[in-house]
Amino acid sequence: MARLIKRLTSAAMGCSAIDKIMVKPCVNIKKTSLAFPIYRGSRFCSRHVCTVDKLLSISSHRKYTSAPRIVPFKLSDIGEGIREVTVKEWFVKVGDKVSQFDNICEVQSDKASVTITSRYDGTITKLHYNIDDTALVGDPLVDLEVFDNSTTASGGSSQENADIQTAETTEEVVDFGSKILATPAVRRLASEEKIDLKNVSGTGRHGRILKEDVLTYLEDRKKTRMHSEETRKSKEFLNVKTSDTLVSSESNVQKKPIQGFSKAMVKTMTAANMIPHFMYSDEINVTKISNIIEELKQIQTPVKFTFMPFFIKAASNSLLKFPLLNSSVDEKCEHILYKSSHNIGVAMDTPAGLVVPNIKNVEKLSILEVAQELKRLHHSGLANSLRPSDLTGGTFTLSNIGSIGGKYTLPVVLPPEVAIGGIGAVQIVPRFDELGNVVKAKVICISWAADHRIIDGATIARFSNLWKSYIENPYKLLLNV
Repeated sequence: MARLIKRLTSAAMGCSAIDKIMVKPCVNIKKTSLAFPIYRGSRFCSRHVCTVDKLLSISSHRKYTSAPRIVPFKLSDIGEGIREVTVKEWFVKVGDKVSQFDNICEVQSDKASVTITSRYDGTITKLHYNIDDTALVGDPLVDLEVFDNSTTASGGSSQENADIQTAETTEEVVDFGSKILATPAVRRLASEEKIDLKNVSGTGRHGRILKEDVLTYLEDRKKTRMHSEETRKSKEFLNVKTSDTLVSSESNVQKKPIQGFSKAMVKTMTAANMIPHFMYSDEINVTKISNIIEELKQIQTPVKFTFMPFFIKAASNSLLKFPLLNSSVDEKCEHILYKSSHNIGVAMDTPAGLVVPNIKNVEKLSILEVAQELKRLHHSGLANSLRPSDLTGGTFTLSNIGSIGGKYTLPVVLPPEVAIGGIGAVQIVPRFDELGNVVKAKVICISWAADHRIIDGATIARFSNLWKSYIENPYKLLLNV
């Protein structure tokens, strides 16, 4: 008898933590069966009857059997409020073996490009999307076949539990180690429906989870899944799938979805349309800065200098004296939020569309450092490799539309910012100097737009005058005075 109990104890040790059995023979021992109190974790269940041969068989089956399982690799939350992305490139195909941290695909959100890496070791069995398809956060990207010794235990647990629970009574489970209270029948229902009882709110006494609570949770989950399915079908109907291009035979009209950075611009400009704008323009003489740039070309410098580093640094120096332009307002427009960092955005034209990365903490940088960071952002934008951090946190923006063409512009404030400057093309025009002589001068037109809810015309005019003084007297800017 002692030897039999020792074998049973050894067999029980091979069971999973979920069905750990405390072997303790009870009264009325029969030849081929024993009655055991069964513990699940620290929760004591009712008395069960299990044959010795079946217990040993279960233990052996769990310990030595391993089988593959299909795991859906879901698109996790990549932050910044992103809810959907466009698949731009696959690095794997069906049949490929991958390890943890191997690249799976590259996706494009309305803020940046992100490379998705694997969280599993296994074999790719299915790709859920084609190139340029739209994937929703929380939906599977790929399916993988993985091997896990715990698979069989969990996969075959239903049959084994049925064997062990043949004599289960309707006693309630007394919970000693957790706060989840439920009857065995409720737990069995949750197990069949693959519900984690931690996610179910109990309405019974002391928070006990009732059958009605589980059924309510099932109904809510069903509604959520139906809503997700309707959303997916709606997107498919709107040509989100495949090449997303439909040609109408009747009207010969092409329809393409708005994706990536263009979609971000839709959201931003829609919000900007709610802001009352105040416009202010002036002419700036950039002849002296142009001469400095020509002199710098004769010197070997780490970067090629343009007008923009000077414009950006001048804006930061001016914001020190006019911090209102480096602020934002709360949703109800009841409080002004002043920002200590000058994260100045620069509008850029890239193959993916308009992007506005920003240079962080310009107030702490030299003109050379601004030029180096501007170069990095420019190259990243052209390569479509801007980081999410490059595109978020902006506090003020400059748009150099003049690099493409045009003398004048009416820029639009980018919420939650409250001011923006638009710079026109450099013009060579005749102007009077201090002595009244006509000279050749290089000028630009600067156009400011501000949120007129908190910024009045006098403030933007004084800010523009200070910025102008730095540009027309660049040595003050170089000396940071």
